[in-house]
Amino acid sequence: MTDLPHEHETAEETARRKRLALIASKGTLDQAYPPLILAATAASLGWEVGIYFTFYGLDILHKDRFDKLKVAPLANPSGPFQVPSLVGVIPGATTAATTMLKKWMKNANMPTIAEFIEMNQALNVTFFACSTSMGIMGVQESDLIDGCNVAGAAAFLDFAADADIQLFV
Repeated sequence: MTDLPHEHETAEETARRKRLALIASKGTLDQAYPPLILAATAASLGWEVGIYFTFYGLDILHKDRFDKLKVAPLANPSGPFQVPSLVGVIPGATTAATTMLKKWMKNANMPTIAEFIEMNQALNVTFFACSTSMGIMGVQESDLIDGCNVAGAAAFLDFAADADIQLFV
């Protein structure tokens, strides 16, 4: 008789929760939503989730910046409105694109970035703030929202090594 693939798992292995490791490296409004939505969804399903915020992605955790994230219409062919790149440099284009995305999200009853952050923290999603990026960009731990874990790449890789899914968003 052939053993089933999981027949020899220990109770601990069987009970192990799925794990999702995400990397958020972009600090624009349209790029802040995907990691937060994926994290909240996975955590709601009972998964263990960690997001590594690196480079411009740190703005999602920055107390003074997360509520001011914008959408850049320049060189963004999938932006809220289709305009030639030249139009994207016109003053006010970024504000218009940002306003339009916020309106779309509100009309779709989607939480704001602040609400997603709060939701993820309530679901025990781990927010890793990249210590190297913080040093490069002059971000202090006191600049970040409460509840972040300042961590180097090695610490996140240790978390991600045991993840069922790793995504660079």
